[in-house]
Amino acid sequence: MPDWTYQPLRGIAAALLGLRRSRRVALRALAAIGSAPGGGRLIARAFGHRHPPPHLAGTVSGITVHSRLGAVVSPSVARDAVRALPPVGAGLIEVAPVSLADVPVVREAAEGRRVPVVVRAVGPDAAGVASALAPHVDAVRTEADPNVVYLTSPSVAAAARMLNEPAKVVLAAPSVLVHAGPGWFARVVEAATPTRPAPSARDVGRDPRRWPGWWWGLLVGLGMIGAGLGAAAITLGPVLLWYDREFLGMEVDQLHAANHHLVHFLQHDRITMAGTMIAIGVLYVGLAVGGVRRGWPWARDAYLASGWIAFPTLLYFVGFGFVEPLHTAVTVVLFPMFLAATRRRPVRPQWTVREEGPERERRRALVGQLLLVLTGLGLLVGGVTVSAVGLTDVFVASDLEFLQTDPDLLRAVSPRLLPFIAHDRAGFGGALTAAATAIILLSAWGWRRGESWVWWSLALAAAAGFLPAVVVHGTIQYTDLGHLAPVFVGIGLTLTALVLARPYLCAHPDRTRRSAHLP
Repeated sequence: MPDWTYQPLRGIAAALLGLRRSRRVALRALAAIGSAPGGGRLIARAFGHRHPPPHLAGTVSGITVHSRLGAVVSPSVARDAVRALPPVGAGLIEVAPVSLADVPVVREAAEGRRVPVVVRAVGPDAAGVASALAPHVDAVRTEADPNVVYLTSPSVAAAARMLNEPAKVVLAAPSVLVHAGPGWFARVVEAATPTRPAPSARDVGRDPRRWPGWWWGLLVGLGMIGAGLGAAAITLGPVLLWYDREFLGMEVDQLHAANHHLVHFLQHDRITMAGTMIAIGVLYVGLAVGGVRRGWPWARDAYLASGWIAFPTLLYFVGFGFVEPLHTAVTVVLFPMFLAATRRRPVRPQWTVREEGPERERRRALVGQLLLVLTGLGLLVGGVTVSAVGLTDVFVASDLEFLQTDPDLLRAVSPRLLPFIAHDRAGFGGALTAAATAIILLSAWGWRRGESWVWWSLALAAAAGFLPAVVVHGTIQYTDLGHLAPVFVGIGLTLTALVLARPYLCAHPDRTRRSAHLP
């Protein structure tokens, strides 16, 4: 299961199923996904795993492997492990100890393998096992190999140190994956990858043609924050700009006269949208400066995934016949910057790998990570739902109750009123979906000890997204509990997650070094 769910869910599953059975359930779930078309790539993306650097390649038992980091499993779970572990970073699988009775199971497990499978045969039947399995696996060993290290501790630093010796092969025992989760492979690869110091703003220079991607990403984030603040200022001021009035053929006082809740309803939609835009900008600034600048491929991918949701929402105007000039202008200015920010993959890693720290602190942070991913998934569902409603029915039942009207009466006020409102709603849904995507991927991929930028990005984005929504609903007296319940649940989950994760994510480097020696 994902590193961000493994620890908390493992405890629940262990209580219900037992530790061994819960481990099997986790492996089978990953194996089922990995065996489906495209499933391996999906798992690899979900864990932020990338191709290992060339220096981790080597040989074991006379065969070539792309990564000298793998796992050792028993024959009873070999079939699931061979399908589940390579997508999350295992470069080879050793099945051990294998007896003659295990031969049929191991032979089945090796079919369709994506990485080398090595068998270690022991006991008086070792020669028979080697003879029976040699045609079906990549290698069979009957004696110990001094270059193979069996790791029983989830220490990322220890595994990375061993991999720095070109002849060493590191195999994680099942206990490692139980305690650390499959994301352990990616963290070890990061720790074993040579890095250099990250560039500073002074290294950028004045020629825009030579600006690195992270600098363009920073500008996009700042532009989104500025656009969100501008949208809030307009909403709290004139509410409608000249092009809004021209499209509607109405002034603000005419809208208020037609329905005295209508202007407040428009403000509530637009303030919520403005807060979401600011939240997206905060997340993009964090991903650019904290992640892309330091060469993390997952940061660029998270930026890409969110941006390719956010910018195309401009095309919603096709369904409404309302082209909003300011929205269009912001998109025209920021989209080329977004392309410049993400057009090239990071060339050389520039991150810092720190010790995992106290185990209790790490486990609390994993619970926080799970809560934030769940919050992001909830926001994603909400964003898709709002987009769908905006593009179809426009209103939900609580909206009409607040407005004390129905769509036909509003349509009678102006035939363009519903498309105007729908444009705002669908746009907000698209922005919320983009923000949720960034939250999910940043939470799932960015959990590293001492990476305080991850915590601050999520905390400030949450404040920008949730607080304006709560304040504007209270101000206009749109306080339907069912309507606001998802917001309050999101706030509760986010606050809990941030409190649990802060000691881990915001650990000071000096404190990290000290805590590494604590029991």
